[in-house]
Amino acid sequence: MKYLALIVSLLLAGCASGPRFDTSHPSSNHDSRIQFVVVHYTSASLERSLQLLTHGEVSSHYLIGDDKNATIYKLMDENLRAWHAGESEWQGRTWLNSSSIGIEIVNPGFKETPTGGRYWYPYSEAQIQSLIVLLKDISQRYAIPPRSIIGHSDIAPLRKLDPGPVFPWKRLAAEGLGIWPNEQAVARQQAQFNAELPSVSWFQGQLARLGYATPQTGELDVATRHVIAAFQMHFRPSRFDGMPDAQTAALLQVLNQTK
Repeated sequence: MKYLALIVSLLLAGCASGPRFDTSHPSSNHDSRIQFVVVHYTSASLERSLQLLTHGEVSSHYLIGDDKNATIYKLMDENLRAWHAGESEWQGRTWLNSSSIGIEIVNPGFKETPTGGRYWYPYSEAQIQSLIVLLKDISQRYAIPPRSIIGHSDIAPLRKLDPGPVFPWKRLAAEGLGIWPNEQAVARQQAQFNAELPSVSWFQGQLARLGYATPQTGELDVATRHVIAAFQMHFRPSRFDGMPDAQTAALLQVLNQTK
């Protein structure tokens, strides 16, 4: 019996320590799980945002507060999958929770006004400064290209509006944290498109080429209008009505021609 007990204990000890690996032949064929950074607003106060992101059904890797210093809260390890993107797609990749880092910013989003329009709450300068520092750090560590820093509305245009039209994409692009079209090139292209507007199929193809999940129906259906509106909100926030026009065509053309 003592001999049997010894054998059992040795077997259990071996199982507890796990298998031994030979690590002398590492593969060079790999890249990082993290391919994208997705920016959101919380539509809630700091206290409520922390509660939802740490004890609710959604989560995020980082939260930028609305206090004077725009504190950056690290809520979970970057190697873990956060539940921030939901049903989403960008550049042909779906369900971006598995391939992205989520950054939430405390911001109410918008409110409806008595005149029927929406008032979009601005981000503070401190929040933008904190975001720039955080994005630069993440981008450098994971070699994330500017085209892969995107908003929730870009990856889920039928469901989401954040980070909204007052989010400073142009300013981030100037820091190398996103893309922005050359305004002179856009003006030249717009003059050509004013004479003849491309077809709906052209818009759908250009949006898909840029990264948006877009129907390829050749029709200006509801889904296509949502995608156009999301694109406009990112690159032409002054008007995002979802209608194809010469300026929108010029923006798409220039962005897709830019390396």
